Amino acid sequence: MGQVNSQEASDAYTIVVFRGSTAKPIRFSFSRKLVSRLVIAGCILLLADFLVISHYVIRTKEVWELSSFRTEAMSAREQTAAFSSAVDDLKKRLLSMKEVNLRLRVMLGIEVPKAGDMVNGRGGEEVPLPDGDQVPGGGPNKTGERTSGNFMQEIENNEEHSSLAGLDSSRDDLQAVASVKNGLEWLSKEATAQEQILNELEQAAEQRSTRWAATPSIWPVKGWVTSGFGPRVSPFTEKPAWHDGLDIGAAPNAPVQAPAQGRVTATGFDPKLGNIVRLDHGFGIETLYGHLAKGLVKEGQRVNRGDVIALVGSTGLSTGPHLHYMVKVKGQALDPTKYILE
Repeated sequence: MGQVNSQEASDAYTIVVFRGSTAKPIRFSFSRKLVSRLVIAGCILLLADFLVISHYVIRTKEVWELSSFRTEAMSAREQTAAFSSAVDDLKKRLLSMKEVNLRLRVMLGIEVPKAGDMVNGRGGEEVPLPDGDQVPGGGPNKTGERTSGNFMQEIENNEEHSSLAGLDSSRDDLQAVASVKNGLEWLSKEATAQEQILNELEQAAEQRSTRWAATPSIWPVKGWVTSGFGPRVSPFTEKPAWHDGLDIGAAPNAPVQAPAQGRVTATGFDPKLGNIVRLDHGFGIETLYGHLAKGLVKEGQRVNRGDVIALVGSTGLSTGPHLHYMVKVKGQALDPTKYILE
């Protein structure tokens, strides 16, 4: 019997509590198997708590990173919105420029594009939208207790909600980026088209400017018309004759001005027209000045509108001081008054 009690005592742990010198001590005995099981259970609990805390720390860090990414995404979204607004403003300004270009084409006589070419084009790659299915999430248990499993479930739910918010944000960002991309493609194509139109307008305006500078448009001398262009009675034969120029009476030695820019092609004396000066203005336009007292330019010299090229005289077949002014276009004499704007 004593041997059995000794064996049981060796298989157990005893805790003795002394309450005083006179009181009987209290003894607590625990079997080794129970203590071992309690120690193992405690270690498991500690390991589980460590894993839970580690997982919580990792998830918390991910949530912080997600919050930082969300802030950056908001900033990028604001910049995208501002850029999209700037693109829209450029579209409006480019459309206004397009209208002005079309008006200028009409004014300069350039062929106006067909109506189909002026319709605003639309296009661009379509971006498919991601599915918007809601992901079910968990919550606290029915009794409202926050166990370790429920706590982890709440973290996962927060992550799922963050993922859904990120999905919506990504969808909006995709739409904004697609809109900006389409706008940039439209601006690139339209800017190229308008650049071509501007080049055409520049060339047309330059041609019109050069043509205008070469077109006689002012009176070559201040005076009065003594004989117009066309049929008349000859002052020498008193018979009907054709007058191929304009006679302008003026004081002797009155200055004769070039009515447009050009190049002197001839100076000299003609038996009928007396001293002459001939100008070539380009575009098939020539002017001739007769009965001059004196020419002030040399052959090959270039002159501008308003330059003095000669002095009024009465040389050749003439009844008095005047200027014989003739305009020819492609070799045909035309009425000079049709080219005088003053």
